Amino acid sequence: MKKEEKSGQIFDVQILSRIYGFLKPYRLRFWSLVTLIMVSACVVPLNPLLIRYTIDNYISSGNYPKLALMLLVMIGVLLLQGLLQFVSAFIAGWLGQTVIRDIRVKLYAKILRLRLKFFDDTPIGRLVTRTVSDIETLNDVFSEGLAAIAGDILQLVLITGVMLYTDWRLTLICLCTVPFMVTSTYIFKEYIKKSFNEVRLAVANLNSFVQEHITGMNIVQIFNAEKLEYDKFLKINEVHRDANIKSIWAYSVYYPVADVILAAGTGLIVWFGSKQILAHDMTLGTLTAFIMFMNLFFRPIRFLADRFNTLQMGIVSTERILKLLDSDDYAVNDGKTKADNLKGDVRFENVWFAYNDEEYVLKDISFHVKEGETIALVGATGAGKSSTVNLLSRFYDINKGKIFIDNIDLQEYELDSLRKQIGVVLQDVFLFSDTIEYNITLGDKRITRDKVIEAAKLVGAHDFIERLPDGYDYNVMERGATLSVGQRQLISFVRALVHNPKVIVLDEATSSVDTETEEMIQNAIAKLMKGRTAIVIAHRLSTIQNASKILVLDKGEIKESGTHEELLEKEGWYADLHSMQFV
Repeated sequence: MKKEEKSGQIFDVQILSRIYGFLKPYRLRFWSLVTLIMVSACVVPLNPLLIRYTIDNYISSGNYPKLALMLLVMIGVLLLQGLLQFVSAFIAGWLGQTVIRDIRVKLYAKILRLRLKFFDDTPIGRLVTRTVSDIETLNDVFSEGLAAIAGDILQLVLITGVMLYTDWRLTLICLCTVPFMVTSTYIFKEYIKKSFNEVRLAVANLNSFVQEHITGMNIVQIFNAEKLEYDKFLKINEVHRDANIKSIWAYSVYYPVADVILAAGTGLIVWFGSKQILAHDMTLGTLTAFIMFMNLFFRPIRFLADRFNTLQMGIVSTERILKLLDSDDYAVNDGKTKADNLKGDVRFENVWFAYNDEEYVLKDISFHVKEGETIALVGATGAGKSSTVNLLSRFYDINKGKIFIDNIDLQEYELDSLRKQIGVVLQDVFLFSDTIEYNITLGDKRITRDKVIEAAKLVGAHDFIERLPDGYDYNVMERGATLSVGQRQLISFVRALVHNPKVIVLDEATSSVDTETEEMIQNAIAKLMKGRTAIVIAHRLSTIQNASKILVLDKGEIKESGTHEELLEKEGWYADLHSMQFV
C-alpha cells in the first residue's frame, strides 16, 4: 500500500486535539451535541422497562385505564427519543458542514500563498483530493465519529447494567453471544478498512486518468489513440469496480452473520425464559423486555465497526490536511515594505537559482535596469530567461545573491503590494471560464468598464472584442477555448496593462501571434512602455532591437550584454542568433 493510503491510528490524540481545535468557535454546539447523545443513550432502555412494567402489572391484571396511560407514556418516550435523535443529527450535520467550510477556506488560503515550486512538485489531483474529498470525509467524523461512538458505548454500558439489574441469568445468556459478535465485527472492520483504502486509491487513479486525458484530448485524437486510451480506461474502471465490490461483499456477509448471531441469542433467551415462566420463576414482561434489550444491545455493536472505520478515515484525511496546513516548506516570507510608490529601478546582483538543490539554472546573474528602460533577454530554450523574470515577482525565491527594486531588497516588499506593480504577460495564456471583462479585471471592482475599454483600445483588442457576441460580457469558456491564440494573447496583454503596473514583463508575449497582431502589440508597447520599466523575453530578435540593453543567456549565464548594434559588432553569441533568423 502506498504511503499516501496508510490507515493511521483511530485514537491519535494529537490529531483529535487538532480536530477539536477547529471546533473551538462552535464548542457550545459541540458540547450540546455530546449532551444530547448522552441523554439519548439514557432514554433508549426506558421503553423495554416500561413494556415489562406494563405487561406484569396492567395487562396481566386487565387494568385497561392504566394500560392506556402507560401506552401514552411509551409514545411520549418514543417521541422524546425521536426528537433527541433529530436535534443531535441536525447539530452534528451543521457542525460538520460548518467546520469543513472553515478548514477548506484555510486550506485554500494556504495554497494561494505557496510558491510555484509547490505546484511543480505536487500533482493537481492530489490538491483536489485535499481540498474536496479529504475535507468532506471530516463531515462524517462529526456525524458518525467520536460523539456517536461515545453514545454507542454509553448505550452498551447502560443496557448491560439494566439487564443485569432486571435478570442476571438472561444477561449471561445474552453475553454468551457477544464474543461471536465482537469477533465477526472485528474481522469486518479490518476487511472493510482494507477495501476502503483500495476504493480510495482506485477513485484517485480514476479521477487522475479522466482529468489528464480529457485535458489532453486533442493529442489523443491527433495521434488516433482513442482505442488505446479507451482500453486503459476500461482497466482502471474495472479496478474501481472490483474495489467497490469487495466492500459490498463485506457488508453483504457481515449483516446477515450479525442477524444470525442476534437470532441465536434471542432464541436462547426465549428457550430459557419460557422454561422459567412455566416454572413461575420469571414474568412474561421480563422475557419480553429482554428480547427488546437484545436488539438494543447488539445494534450499537454492529454500528461501531462502521463508526471506527469512519473515524479512522477521518484521522487519515485530517493528518493529510494538517500536513499541508502546517507545512512552511513552500511558504513565501512576506515583507513589510509597501510598493505603492514603486519607480521601477531593477538590479540583480550575483543571483544564483535552482529549482532543485545544486542544479542551478541561473549562475551569478547581474544586471541593472534603470527606471523607464527596456531590457531584453534572448537565448536558446532552457537558457534561463523565464527563470530570471519569475524571480522578479517572487514566484520562486533565489538561492544566493540579491535582487533590488528601487534599492530595496525584493524580500522586504509586501508580496501583494509588489505583484500589483509588476504586470506579466506569458506565452501560455490562461483564461478562466468567465466573461472577457472578468478575465481582464480578475474581479477587481476598482477597475471600471471604461478603463478596460481604454486599455483594450490602446492594445488594439477593442475591435475584435466588440465583434464577439455580448462583447465584453462574452463568456470565453474553459481556458479561452472559443478564442484564437492571438486573441487570448491580446486579452492577457490588456489584463496586464489595465492594472497600471510600474514594471512590465513580457515572456515570449508575441511568439504565438501572427505578424499583423504582433505589429499591433508592438505599436501598443511603444506607447505604453513610456515611463515604465520593461523586461522582454523574445525569440524574434526583430521585436527587441530598440531595447536599452540586450542580455544574451546560455545555460544560466550571461554571455553578452549591450545594445543591438554593439552586440552585432562583437560578432559573438548575439550575432550568431541574428544571422540564423535573418540570413
